Order: sequence, then C-alpha cells, then structure tokens
Amino acid sequence: MARVLVVDDSIMMRRNLTKLLVQDGHEVVAEAKNGMLAYTAYEKSQPDFVTMDITMPIMDGISSVKKIIGAYPDAKIIMISAQNQQTMVYDALKSGAKNYLLKPIRIEKLRQIIEQILKPS
Repeated sequence: MARVLVVDDSIMMRRNLTKLLVQDGHEVVAEAKNGMLAYTAYEKSQPDFVTMDITMPIMDGISSVKKIIGAYPDAKIIMISAQNQQTMVYDALKSGAKNYLLKPIRIEKLRQIIEQILKPS
C-alpha cells in the first residue's frame, strides 16, 4: 500500500494511528512528535502521505505543512485534530493539507480520505 509519516505530539496517538495504518497494510516509515521533526523526517523518508496533528510544541502542524509543501509541492498531508473550529479547518486546507480529519479517528473515514488522496490525478 502506502508509505506514511505519522506526526503527533501524543505518543499514544502516534501508536494508535500507526497500529491502524499497519493493520490496513500501510508502512509507517517514520514518526515525529512536532512539526520541526516532521519536516526532517519527510526529507529523509519521502512518504506517500503524512498524517499531521495541528496543535504541537516547537512547530505546529499548519506551519509544518506550509514548510513541507513549500519544499515538496506534491506532498499529501492529512490534518488530524480534535479542533473543530471553522477557521482552523480553513487554515489547515489553505496551508496545503489535502484533507482534515477530526479526533477521535473513525477508521472508515480515514480509509476514505487515504483512498481519495492517493488516487492518481
């Protein structure tokens, strides 16, 4: 299936998301606990897509998306957050994220989003 970078400041969230992705046949090539580490991990692993939390220390998800997309315009990033504020969703998508998923994650919705972003253009 796909190679994935999982980014979240919560180790439990990273573990849970990694478990879901691996069970669905994806390969988690790297994990990161903040946006700065996410950028470095993206450079090294060149994943097929990224799951990115919004609220993180050091560099938040939206800043990280802007940095990754600035260097790699074809990057596919799914924002994942407990934040359901209209402006946050708008900012995430405006920054270059391909989709926005609310926590708690529903596996069916995650599968649908992954299928959508990996579809050849």
